[in-house]
Amino acid sequence: MAITKPPPATPVENPEEPQAQGRHLNSPLVLTMVLVLAVLAQGPIRRMLAVPVMQSWMTVFVAVVVQALPFLVLGVLLSAAIAVFVPPSFFARALPGRPALAVPVAGAAGAVLPGCECASVPVAGALVRRGVTPAAALAFLLSAPAINPIVLTATAVAFPGNPEMVLARFVASLLVACAMGWLWLRLGRAEWLQPPARSSYDGQSKGAAFWGSVRHDVMHAGGFLVLGAMAAATLKAVVPETWLRTAADNPVIAVLALAVLAVLLSICSEADAFVAASLTQFSLTARLAFLVVGPMVDLKLFAMQAGTFGRDFALRFAPATFVLAVLVSVLTGAVLL
Repeated sequence: MAITKPPPATPVENPEEPQAQGRHLNSPLVLTMVLVLAVLAQGPIRRMLAVPVMQSWMTVFVAVVVQALPFLVLGVLLSAAIAVFVPPSFFARALPGRPALAVPVAGAAGAVLPGCECASVPVAGALVRRGVTPAAALAFLLSAPAINPIVLTATAVAFPGNPEMVLARFVASLLVACAMGWLWLRLGRAEWLQPPARSSYDGQSKGAAFWGSVRHDVMHAGGFLVLGAMAAATLKAVVPETWLRTAADNPVIAVLALAVLAVLLSICSEADAFVAASLTQFSLTARLAFLVVGPMVDLKLFAMQAGTFGRDFALRFAPATFVLAVLVSVLTGAVLL
């Protein structure tokens, strides 16, 4: 008689096993661990913060963040509302039919439509998808985060003794935006600009899209604001004054140094004026270059432009915008500052 083997026993699932597998580090757990370590090490931390250099660093850092945060939050809310509730077809109907005239109109539209860099790229992509001439969409992409009312108000608050900085920032940024639009109209090629993909918020409700945009922009812009404030505080408190004076005393080096710093820091345009205002060693023209370059060319913008319009576009558009922004800032500073 054949002996049949019993079927293999089904392993009994351990009810605690999924919980064990799910015990990964997450943000609340990491924050709790950091707070516990801070409490345990409060003695050394207090001694470190009592050092004059650290006190100076903390003063500059807190001042920049506290001044910039209200403008950052307001700008994010308004830019999310425009990106979600204002249909791109509105821009297509409002712009002139002739591309050469549509460029300055689209650039000037940035003065009345608040939006940070994170919002301007997807809005420009939506405009191109709706048939707006790319030159006009690119002019709006550059002008909206640079000359909108929130940014100009923040600049006036950051530079109370230099109201001419508001006019200089407006003029220089608008000139660069229009010039880049006309330059693309003249030299741009269709194969350099890939059709942008659908918006990540298409198909969602208006409320879900709005809060999704707000969460995304607050996390990204807030993080870059903290990094920018840390960099400004470090420059003020840690870098020797003689080094900064050496760089600031040379007009060419000063402008190039702050222009490159704007690219690396990638601060949201609603907050960059407060960082620029803290760099008192540098001339107003050098700080104007920081304010004009930052909202148009930085690391996060380059990545977003490459993801929306293609790498070939970003590799050509970003360097050209940087060079033009620096030149226009110097000329505008010589005239207005």
